[in-house]
Amino acid sequence: MIAHLSGTLRAKHATSVIIDVGGVGYEVTIPVTTFYDLGEPPAAPVQLHVYTHVREEALQLFGFRTLRERELFTLLISVSGIGPKSAVAMLSGMSADEIVTAIRQSNYARITSIPGVGRKTAERLVIELRDKMAALSSPALEEQLAAGSTGTAQSEDALREDTLAALLQLGFPKPAAEKAINGALQEGGDLSVETLLRRSLRQLSKG
Repeated sequence: MIAHLSGTLRAKHATSVIIDVGGVGYEVTIPVTTFYDLGEPPAAPVQLHVYTHVREEALQLFGFRTLRERELFTLLISVSGIGPKSAVAMLSGMSADEIVTAIRQSNYARITSIPGVGRKTAERLVIELRDKMAALSSPALEEQLAAGSTGTAQSEDALREDTLAALLQLGFPKPAAEKAINGALQEGGDLSVETLLRRSLRQLSKG
């Protein structure tokens, strides 16, 4: 698998580049954020971290300026409903810090503002990746999140309402969802939509 390319930038477009490596031209799909970080063809030096996506009918390369962006891309496409094109769209519409923050804070409005990402997909992103986002954080982002964590917590009613909406979006019947939420609330402890949603899903899986 190709994991890194270092060569000369021969052509540059908003969503792709051609890199000459030893006389071989590699076409690489890139997010818009990477586009703005690159020099100008036909002779600018370029280095990209690459993810090789293999399908039955094609082999496609996705390039990123930083290893962190590539790791984030890999996590995004591990979620059902997020393909490489959607992941590139996410990285084009938001910086890595913004994506990490949106997922960690369950900012569904921010996530679903990306074309092709609906509510159900946004919920899967939060459920499956929230705990993994801390590893992709940065000191500056942690300071920002700490400064923003002084706000008041959501009320129980608000938590119940948001969790119920998420479960209904995932296709669960309202009576079963409400029963699961009640059971999840009885577990006590620090509550957030993510915690309540995880507990509720666990309750529903037992039923």
